[in-house]
Amino acid sequence: MNIDLVREKIEKNINKKVVVTVYGMRNKITRHEGIIYKTYPNIFTIMENGVEKSFSYNDYITGYIKIRML
Repeated sequence: MNIDLVREKIEKNINKKVVVTVYGMRNKITRHEGIIYKTYPNIFTIMENGVEKSFSYNDYITGYIKIRML
């Protein structure tokens, strides 16, 4: 999987609801539920309760985050 395919997949789902699960250090897991807001060349953002959160495509490719469409 390359970054262009991931970007295309996310761009097709702009304004759709998602859950982004972030696997951090020391087994810390956080979940963010919102809508895909904008896409940029290296990152995408979701809007969660009026706050914009950004994530990188590389984090998705390497497994640091998982995206589930609702």
